[in-house]
Amino acid sequence: MGSEFADTHPLVIGIAGGSGSGKTTIAAAVVSALPGVVLIQHDAYYRHRPELDFEARTQINYDHPDSLETQLLIEHLAALDQGREVALPTYDFTRHLRASQTLPVRPAQVVIVEGILVLADPDLRARLDLKIYVDTDSDLRLARRIERDLTERGRSVESVLAQYFSTVRPMHLEFVESSKRYADLIIPEGYNPRAVATVVDMIRSYLALRDPSLSST
Repeated sequence: MGSEFADTHPLVIGIAGGSGSGKTTIAAAVVSALPGVVLIQHDAYYRHRPELDFEARTQINYDHPDSLETQLLIEHLAALDQGREVALPTYDFTRHLRASQTLPVRPAQVVIVEGILVLADPDLRARLDLKIYVDTDSDLRLARRIERDLTERGRSVESVLAQYFSTVRPMHLEFVESSKRYADLIIPEGYNPRAVATVVDMIRSYLALRDPSLSST
């Protein structure tokens, strides 16, 4: 499949927003609505720190840009742009380590990159054709984060709140909220079906320019 896209560059869309903003739901809705779209989550690129014990890894500021190996993500986007398959890392949030397995991602017509800091890095921004920011009230984002971390990551309410006030909130204000100014499109109040429909229509228009037979899909 790599050679199929060798002569055409994929449309790369970045979806950012605070933790619990609904950006993952929006990205998944776009992927499910269209064929030929792949989703890459920035969270998969958290740095692998096996030299640290578990307690030390829990103290890492995971909301700071330095916690992510963004350069590897940029290299993977470049490879997909060149029609080459990449091995997407997977991250175990219960152990704060990368898992041994990787996920193969093949070149596609549309690549969505989703994560809180997607718009904060200038080199990553330079690879995005469309930049989206999901703007959601902080109370709702915190409630969603608590629910997610309790059910999916084996956390306690106390640990989630401690992390929120020590790193999540200050890093959001310093890096995430400030990156909103780079967005081409701002989606208010989290998952918004009309905004998702707008994004889907934009992608369909882009694909139709390449292949008019897709205009009715």
